[in-house]
Amino acid sequence: MNRYPPIADHGMVGDLQTAALVAAGGTIDWWCTPRFDSPSVFASLLDADRGGFCRLAVDLPEGNGSTVRQLYLSDTAVLVNRFLAPGGVGEVVDFMPVVTDRTPTDRHRLVRVVRVVRGSLPFSFSCRPRFDYGRAPHTLELTDEEAAVFRGPGTDLHVQATAPLTLRADGDDLTAGFALRAGEAAAVVLTSTAGGGPAPAPPSREGITAELEDCRAFWQTWLRSSTYRGRWHEMVNRSAITLKLLTYAPTGAPIAAATMGLPEQVGGERNWDYRYTWVRDASLSVGALINLGFEEEANAFRHWLRERFEAGGTPSGAPLQIMYRIDGDPYLTEETLDHLEGYMGSAPVRAGNAAADQVQLDIYGEAADAMAQGRDMGAIRGWKAVADILDWLADNWDRPDEGIWETRGGQKDFTYSRLMTWVAFDRGIRMATVHSRPADTDRWAEVRDRVFQQIVDRGWNDERQAFVQHYDTDVLDASLLLMPRVGFLSPRDPAWLSTLDAMDRELVSDSLVYRYDPAASPDGLRGSEGTFNLCSFLYVEALARSGRLQQARYAFDKMLTYANHVGLFAEEIGPSGEQLGNFPQAFTHLALIAAALSLDEQLDAAEARGPRAGRP
Repeated sequence: MNRYPPIADHGMVGDLQTAALVAAGGTIDWWCTPRFDSPSVFASLLDADRGGFCRLAVDLPEGNGSTVRQLYLSDTAVLVNRFLAPGGVGEVVDFMPVVTDRTPTDRHRLVRVVRVVRGSLPFSFSCRPRFDYGRAPHTLELTDEEAAVFRGPGTDLHVQATAPLTLRADGDDLTAGFALRAGEAAAVVLTSTAGGGPAPAPPSREGITAELEDCRAFWQTWLRSSTYRGRWHEMVNRSAITLKLLTYAPTGAPIAAATMGLPEQVGGERNWDYRYTWVRDASLSVGALINLGFEEEANAFRHWLRERFEAGGTPSGAPLQIMYRIDGDPYLTEETLDHLEGYMGSAPVRAGNAAADQVQLDIYGEAADAMAQGRDMGAIRGWKAVADILDWLADNWDRPDEGIWETRGGQKDFTYSRLMTWVAFDRGIRMATVHSRPADTDRWAEVRDRVFQQIVDRGWNDERQAFVQHYDTDVLDASLLLMPRVGFLSPRDPAWLSTLDAMDRELVSDSLVYRYDPAASPDGLRGSEGTFNLCSFLYVEALARSGRLQQARYAFDKMLTYANHVGLFAEEIGPSGEQLGNFPQAFTHLALIAAALSLDEQLDAAEARGPRAGRP
């Protein structure tokens, strides 16, 4: 067995407050509880020896001719590992009953159902939790042959089984071995609770069956509210479910990814904690959610965002910071977990994120754009907070920052940051006008126009015939693919088409897109990175908006082939086509949805015009 499965070799289950990764083959190698950003219980994905895991799989020697196929039940977050062996066909079905009450809870359940469809198969079970990222000891209490509890610092993990699965202690861990014939089934239920809390009721086969059906029904019912009727139905649905799974229901805040520490380059140092809410990522998701018909989710995030406007008081002194914990806490102290070796030796492993203290002025534009897409501006106090932020930005827009990519190589006058400050004032003026709210719109308009002229004068490079990353370079940057979407210029503007051509020559590799060239624009970090999935989908959208439909459709269809076996994407694609970085990444799936919507719209319009429309 490989010590570290490929990053892409996973599916995800969740209950809207936490999520777990399950490797194809039946190993849960990542689970943080009771929240996405809590310390881990299972983290063998970051250290095969010290991280902890829970494995439930067919127990056959290697080389026996068996194979494993992992899949989701259609339009759900119910994950199946199907074992095809010479002796029969067995399945392990993993799911988490959805917490429909939006009150935060310390009690979360991960249900594992094992059954044999044909023949007879042996199975093995092993549960080896390692609390607090593997730093804390635990004790094991075996209450009977079908129930046990691991006790860690502040968290208990209850393990309950149904016959014929019999639990045995293996030191401070649990194991079991059993066999099933066609038509037989057993189950293991993992329940995390606050330390010292009451034990959950013993599971029954009837109860587990009902929970499985309820879980399927929840996801299928939720997905029926989608208004998407386009060409890429299956991939858009899977991306929508993934975004929902990565959203903390009690606050409506989406996290960037389920994991931390997965490398952008195996063996490298670009290993970050993505279990937080980025204002940028979440704000850009609002339009996609609205266009899919998920107004409730979009409004929930806007409510969370308004609360951040009103709260202020960030450690940096700015009115907003780039990321927060899912409950709005602005403190994300970064620590290095030196006891973990990292995925395939990719150290350091970091928990928390020091980039939270960076100045990234683009977030004000993305936040204003998200707010402008709502019909309800909220209370008077909320609008005053928005207006105060824009007044602050009018005094602070013309300053260097760290930029969208959170580089650690020093502040620059990034063109994308200026672009989004232009968006902030443009949307602020629009909101004040549409909703008849008091504001210093004359000043905002004057600053907006100054920003526009500065970008045209200093963000444009005559030699490259393109807009560039920052004012003191000729390096290209894929973040500027958003220029037409935000309305800064027309997608058919010659300056934009020239920029798109330059990116196509320098940043695009067979439809895969690099963020920028770190060799030409050092970012303060060692090593390299793969192509950025977000940028690849932004490229598709930009091509579609520019009328290059054949090229856009080819790039989109090609990009979809890099999804894993259950339709999930990490942050990047490596040089050998492997998925790299934290997984699954919300920004990638958001961009996939936006690209599909834009490409559908442009293709429909081209088809209505006639058979030759959209040809280069």
